[in-house]
Amino acid sequence: MRAPRGLPAALLALSLTAVASCSGAGGGEPGTTDPAPAPGTPARAEAPASDVDWSPAPRTVDGLSVLAESDADGFRLHTASGEKTFLPGVNLGSSTPLHQPGEVGTIEAEQYRDWLATMGRLGSRVVRVYTLHPPAFYDELAAYNEAHPEAPLYLAQGVYLPDESYVEPGGTLYDPVVDEAFSAELADVSAAVHGDLEREQRPGRAGGTYTTDVSPWLASWVLGVEWDPAGVLRTDARHADTAYAPGRFFAATADATATERWIATHLDELAALEAARGSSVPVAFVNWPTTDPLDHPEEPLPEEDAASVDPVHVLPTDAWPGGTFASFHAYPYYPDFQRYEPGLQDEQWDGEGDPYAGYVVRLREHSAEHMPLLVTETGVPSSLGSAHVGTRGRDQGGHEEVDAMTINADLVRLAEDKGAAAAWLFAFEDEWFKRTWNTQLHQVPERRQLWHDPLTNEQWFGLLSTDAEPIPDAAAEVLPEAMPADGPFEYLYAWADASWVHLEVTFRDAVPEALDVEADVVPGPEAADYRVLVRPGEGTATAEVRRDLDPVRLDVTPGQRGPYRPGAEEPWHTYALMVNRPLVVQGVQRPEELQVVDELREGAWEPGAEDRDSLATWQVDEERRTVRLRLPWSMLGMADPSSRTALGEGVPAELVEVPGMRLTFTAAGSGGAAASQELDFRWPTWNTAPYSVREKDGLQRVADAFRDVAP
Repeated sequence: MRAPRGLPAALLALSLTAVASCSGAGGGEPGTTDPAPAPGTPARAEAPASDVDWSPAPRTVDGLSVLAESDADGFRLHTASGEKTFLPGVNLGSSTPLHQPGEVGTIEAEQYRDWLATMGRLGSRVVRVYTLHPPAFYDELAAYNEAHPEAPLYLAQGVYLPDESYVEPGGTLYDPVVDEAFSAELADVSAAVHGDLEREQRPGRAGGTYTTDVSPWLASWVLGVEWDPAGVLRTDARHADTAYAPGRFFAATADATATERWIATHLDELAALEAARGSSVPVAFVNWPTTDPLDHPEEPLPEEDAASVDPVHVLPTDAWPGGTFASFHAYPYYPDFQRYEPGLQDEQWDGEGDPYAGYVVRLREHSAEHMPLLVTETGVPSSLGSAHVGTRGRDQGGHEEVDAMTINADLVRLAEDKGAAAAWLFAFEDEWFKRTWNTQLHQVPERRQLWHDPLTNEQWFGLLSTDAEPIPDAAAEVLPEAMPADGPFEYLYAWADASWVHLEVTFRDAVPEALDVEADVVPGPEAADYRVLVRPGEGTATAEVRRDLDPVRLDVTPGQRGPYRPGAEEPWHTYALMVNRPLVVQGVQRPEELQVVDELREGAWEPGAEDRDSLATWQVDEERRTVRLRLPWSMLGMADPSSRTALGEGVPAELVEVPGMRLTFTAAGSGGAAASQELDFRWPTWNTAPYSVREKDGLQRVADAFRDVAP
């Protein structure tokens, strides 16, 4: 929302409050109805109707109902129209904006209803959840599937480790607090899926009364977490000789490690619980490149190739007809071995060498003798900031929404073409609580979920965007009568949402050749801490930070000698994010890699705007003689805008509570003297903030891919 020019501050505050109230308490209240789309708004992603019947048609094997089987012959979901061998899907997290994932009980039935309906329109065949959700999720999933019997959403149910203390120094997976908590959680989640659980809701876990049986649509289980390599190595060393007895349904092979034997024991526990209820579907465990079973001698970070957890060492017995599969979270930008490993780029995709395709093929080939590969997480974020350089331009961020959705669609098609049995996109909706290695030291961790940082890529993986809306009373202006009559400025206006500080600068005569915006944020003798240099005639805008506040200094390798970036001694630094520390690759020293987010993009960012660019941060309206900017809070030095906490100097950085920021606007033209005008921008602290939800631009491309691989 942008106020009309000259709107009095009191009326402005009222108008902002009205907008906020439309979002419901806390913003984005489940069950709210989106307004009619504005002219030019892209149509919602739609999956065309199909005459293929995907209704479940389980088989009976040795007295067990078997909806899906997975073995050396592939993954086979039994439906009324035959066996489905590739399943596109989405990963659904357990939080909404303003909440941590442990606050799973805050998600209402209406929210699940909306989510599932959108998944169905997209043509997703699977919804994967990582942990037990509240009863409302299972109630709504059953209701959706009963209403869409020929196109249901199948469930891939996950079970987290309730206690992950094995990652702490000295901890292992066999520690009783870890082991027993996981066994208890397996029993609870199995009961819940069959509509037979009542448990107390406690912080960090869902609870309530589960009476809806969703097992008719249960396609698989995916257990555990992305294994911590140090914890795996400790477990393997300390429990190498720990006694192990094969289970009835799952057994570790003779060459299995202690970690793999522990996993096999728990897969067998779940299988026994499911068999007792007359059901058998594929049961697998989570894995990721850091603990994959392949050797990567070109990987520059030793910890990324130090531990192995091999799915072919954990196999089902003949008593478990559902079988298992190799489940991998596999992304095209990390670890670095994808960029350097010989042979990976030999694999072709779309007419080019593709290291990610090569990695998918290697994973599939490793397990093919026993089981198929399912890519259970993949995708790229539509964030302004990035955290790593990917292959073929698939970086970990820095993607405009249409580009991100195009890449996501391509990754789904690639997985199907290279013989995987599934591709599940991460994630369904943007998650505000997430952290990223190259911004987490710039933030107040316990309040990260209260704002949506455009530079933290992990917060922008969603197929659905959670757009921050104006914060009530977070606005300031300078009216024409308060400025010199002979000066260049006519009106200044600033307002904010939970992602951006929005600035509008209107001039009396014309947009000048140069506009500098300086922000004084941290108390001290310096007149400015951050600045943006806008050159409308040249089509450029550059963001800079005072040297002592440059956040890149916080992300260097501990103990690194020498300058941490080119020009480190200059008084002003271009705003950047570190996307790789200096590395030694195949004996060659490679310097740090920086994403130069200082080069701001010009364009329209409003949803529904013609030629919209979701990464645009400045624009010129010549007719109204106005320059508009939207700057990430983090690019103005805020470690947490919701508590008005700024990032100070030092390593680690001092956290400084501030009352606001002073903005100085300086305009200059050819031959004329520069003129300046100040605006004090203060905003209230917040513990809740309004937001709205929409489908990201380009989402239809994902729907088209889902349709093509699984009609």
